[in-house]
Amino acid sequence: MKDFVHLHLHSEYSLLDGACRIPKLVEQAAEMGMKSLAITDHGVMYGVIDFYKACKKAGIKPILGCEVYTARRSHTDKDPRLDAEQGHLILLAENNIGYRNLIKLVSLGFTDGFYYKPRIDYDQLAEHSEGLIALSSCLAGDIPQMILQHEYERAKELALRLESIMGKGNFYLELQHNGLREQQLVNTQLIKLSQETGIPLVATNDVHYISKEDAKAQEILICIQTGKTIEDPDRLMFETDAFYLKSPDEMWEHFEGCPQALENTLRIADRCNVEITFGELHFPSFDIPDGYTHYEYLKLQCDKGYKSRYGDNDEHYKRLEYELSVISQMGYVDYFLIVWDFIRYARDNGIMVGPGRGSAAGSLVAYCLGITNVDPIKHDLIFERFLNPERISMPDIDIDFCYVRRQEVIDYVVRKYGEDRVAQIITFGTMAARAAVRDVGRALAIPYNDVDKVAKMIPMMPGKHITIESAIEANPELKALYSKDNVMKELLDMAKSLEGMPRHASTHAAGVVISSRPITDLVPLYRNEDLISTQFPMNTLEELGLVKMDFLGLRTITVIRDTLNLIRDHRGISIDIEQIDYDDPAVYEMISRGETSGVFQLESTGMTQFFRELQPSTLEDIIAGISLYRPGPMDQIPRYIRNKRNPEHISYTTEKLKPILDVTYGCMIYQEQVMRVCRDLAGYSLGRSDLVRRAMSKKKKDVMDAERKNFVYGSTDEEGNVLIPGAIRNGVDEKTAHRIFDEMMDFASYAFNKSHAAAYAYVGYQTAWLKCHYPVEFMAALLNSFVGSLGKVSQYVLECKKMGIEVLAPAINESLGGFSVSMDKIRFGLTAVKHVGDSLVRNIIEERDKNGPFTSFIDFCERMDGKDLNKRAVESLIKCGAFDGFGVYRSRLMASYEKILERVSAKRKSMMTGQFSLFDVMPEEDRIATIEWPQMEEYDKRLLLAMEKDMLGLYLTGHPLDTFEDQIRQHVTHFSYEFEVSEEEDHHENKLSDNQFVRIAGLVADVKTISTKNNRLMAFVTVEDLYGQMEVVVFPNIYEECSRFLDSDSPIWVEGRINLKEDEQAKILASQIRPLILEFGHTNGDGSHAAKEDAMQYQSDCPDNLPDMNQAVRGKIIKIMFSEDVPEIKRRAVLSLLRYFEGTDRALIYLQNATKPAMKMNTRVDPNVYSELVEILGNNLVKLC
Repeated sequence: MKDFVHLHLHSEYSLLDGACRIPKLVEQAAEMGMKSLAITDHGVMYGVIDFYKACKKAGIKPILGCEVYTARRSHTDKDPRLDAEQGHLILLAENNIGYRNLIKLVSLGFTDGFYYKPRIDYDQLAEHSEGLIALSSCLAGDIPQMILQHEYERAKELALRLESIMGKGNFYLELQHNGLREQQLVNTQLIKLSQETGIPLVATNDVHYISKEDAKAQEILICIQTGKTIEDPDRLMFETDAFYLKSPDEMWEHFEGCPQALENTLRIADRCNVEITFGELHFPSFDIPDGYTHYEYLKLQCDKGYKSRYGDNDEHYKRLEYELSVISQMGYVDYFLIVWDFIRYARDNGIMVGPGRGSAAGSLVAYCLGITNVDPIKHDLIFERFLNPERISMPDIDIDFCYVRRQEVIDYVVRKYGEDRVAQIITFGTMAARAAVRDVGRALAIPYNDVDKVAKMIPMMPGKHITIESAIEANPELKALYSKDNVMKELLDMAKSLEGMPRHASTHAAGVVISSRPITDLVPLYRNEDLISTQFPMNTLEELGLVKMDFLGLRTITVIRDTLNLIRDHRGISIDIEQIDYDDPAVYEMISRGETSGVFQLESTGMTQFFRELQPSTLEDIIAGISLYRPGPMDQIPRYIRNKRNPEHISYTTEKLKPILDVTYGCMIYQEQVMRVCRDLAGYSLGRSDLVRRAMSKKKKDVMDAERKNFVYGSTDEEGNVLIPGAIRNGVDEKTAHRIFDEMMDFASYAFNKSHAAAYAYVGYQTAWLKCHYPVEFMAALLNSFVGSLGKVSQYVLECKKMGIEVLAPAINESLGGFSVSMDKIRFGLTAVKHVGDSLVRNIIEERDKNGPFTSFIDFCERMDGKDLNKRAVESLIKCGAFDGFGVYRSRLMASYEKILERVSAKRKSMMTGQFSLFDVMPEEDRIATIEWPQMEEYDKRLLLAMEKDMLGLYLTGHPLDTFEDQIRQHVTHFSYEFEVSEEEDHHENKLSDNQFVRIAGLVADVKTISTKNNRLMAFVTVEDLYGQMEVVVFPNIYEECSRFLDSDSPIWVEGRINLKEDEQAKILASQIRPLILEFGHTNGDGSHAAKEDAMQYQSDCPDNLPDMNQAVRGKIIKIMFSEDVPEIKRRAVLSLLRYFEGTDRALIYLQNATKPAMKMNTRVDPNVYSELVEILGNNLVKLC
């Protein structure tokens, strides 16, 4: 077989263009006997490291390159008429110098030359050409384009210039055989050009997919990229199916008349020898004072911190020395100094820092340096969970900062280490299963409803990737559709072929990399708007020896900061939040009452209920609660609560477990406990214990079988020396040792990192302490953190009402920019008023501070004239009630304000600025006319509320639904704020799931009707409840029946189903709409009782407390089989899961071979719960009906 090397190839990282998945590509190349292979993605190097490793593993030489975009003129020229198009040029790295030059050129394309595409020009190429080989590229290349435009001499001139730039023998003219007529013409001219200039030829195939059969998949990718369908005649497409990974034999057959072009691929491959070094650390050396080594300086800071934390108690100093030795041995001394330094900068500059996050809280060194504020000794946290000397891994310290000032810390790091040595990190959005189905469905022009139906048959599990293939196997309905419907089969097969491919690049929210050398010596750069980030993702950077640090902005840290500032400003009390009493009974009583709205990590409905039952009394209870309230370990919740209440009933499999499990009342909850069991019972080192914990969580049977023997019986070397004592040697009998190992195996995959839970429990407790003792300041700070999120603001305003805290409307003489505290009340801020800009608010506050409060509306207009005041802003301030303090009806202000503003403006022009009051120089009769208000009654209450809502986004001083509030709270299933997802949302606790039953109540805020293709009306109705708005879709049948209830501002009940789509707020598909009227026992505003005609008929004794308007909208049913081989621990886990995810769906639980259910439960069957049940029992024992 003759040899050939593909030198022009696009992987999946030519986003939405290349369809070659790297593992499969390399596997195919190996099967074809290829000894070398190149990667040349469009303008980027995203995939070169993955490609390099895959090729090395397969015994194939990797050739690293890129098909760069060339600017039509200079890379600085960006005229849309002249520079919108780009050329192509293949660049291959011959050696490591060439690889670094390739990185620099690709980076320059993004940082300097980006215009539609990342472009370079030939001057830049000349500057960085050493070690590179160039090919003239495909038909989009500059030389082929000139040939196609019949400009042969220009093409020849450019070819000679490129040869001159690259050096003789480093530039090749590229021939391809792809069935395109234009290509044949270009090939002929390129051969002629080669003969005339001596520039060598090379054969390529511009590979975009692996096999000929994949051409359709690549066509779909381009349709997704361009937003077209395969039915669009003008779509961008490849006209043949020849752009696949052809075998050497095929290539020799195509180019038998030009053998030198094939042989040159081998010559080029022989020349290309890039070697990439992995694992060599590249973080910078920290500048230390003279007279110290880096280790000595780190130890000095740790000793100072130890003295500050523990005084003269040397009990834990040996652990500090041990941690320092591990850090030094692993080469991370400078890393800890760098982190210590920027956290010190933050604290010194008043930037609030969180107590820690993740496993770093287990480090005593981090605690002594002030990197974390969680005492690892007190909470029995383990250093090896963070940094394991028996497993080489990068340290990972994530830091929470006040989100308002986080960027200041990043800017400090950039200044200290150099702009060229600090970058943010790229991340890739991939085509997940549902998204792939939707993308492919659009490209195939399949009706949306059909695609949506299929997509929703694929379960969504936060943190767990469910593939299309596994969904087909798990869902009988989807499987049947796949088997019987050819269109759906094509959709799913095509989606499977694209599933998991990268779809777009973006910047990691928090990750920053700091290098000892310019980043572009090691990694190419990418620009996302104004953010410069690496082209390699986090894991790849770590393999290359670059350390990632997470600078996270946490809203709650800002809330704590703002609360402390409000307390200081209004009460004159300065509080050190780290020194508060963490054993305050009043705080735990508040949490136990379920008053946790706004409390970090504890405010969700489920957590609130859990803590009511738990009745926490220590911080350890909060740590345990955060760890337990997740689908996996929920099985332990009833046992934990029972044992806490009845400590005399706690039992241990062996008394040796008591010191490990007594802090959690005999329950195994934490990963650290699994590690301690391995160490204390079986004699493992903590490093090895961590390795075993990781293996257990991955459930690797062969590894676990071997580890079971080690745990129970121990292990010895060939000479009989004991390596691991084992549980039996340590006095545990064989049966008990096996039982303990089984329990650890069952729980290891659910066990939570206590270090992370402890750090977040501190933040949660701090917010609870502030809410308990300074509720007004805390709620004001909380409201300020959610300005712009009306649902959240409405939720917390109502929470204030429940707490007895009055939230006052904006007042022109009292309000600041945001929410403020005044006389134990919260005052609404001016910046939240519609059409009132930040600049005007600053001017109002400045004028008020300088010259005193405004004495009247006219005084305000006079003093603020010329200071960003305009009619629209004044109108908004009137409507929201900001001038109510002047004692003038809003109706009168609305009738007069325009005339007053006009007179103020006119008179100002004729006065000497600042010398006289406007009304001092006005004729007496004119002044009287100006301030004599029209004799009008005030607007009625409903209109005042409507204006307030229009200007503030919410009802503040009252709500049209106030009369119905008790009734609404009794019967609705969801409020509008549950339709919002914040960045702090607990992802394991989805409030909404697709097709979930829902009942809401609210006012009709807006109705948009459209005609269907059958000329029937349907409507999109915006319903506003006590907190915000929701969108309700009303299809023709329901609309025809219920349209009479949809007048503007009408109060209504709506029942229906949740409709979820990716990246959109959930909607409600209405199944029934009825007017909302007062039940008997409730009175209207005039004292009369409401009739119930046409109202929803509620029965208070309904078994599930969720009476139906329509039996057709009842919940889903899930059937669960407890076969004989389902152990008791799994049965308890299932029952606990169903109990804690209450809802309107039904769970029927059958025992072995039973025809009737042994138990019925109300539950919530969302994808999260369903997947968790399948995880516990397997597909064959769980059935969704």
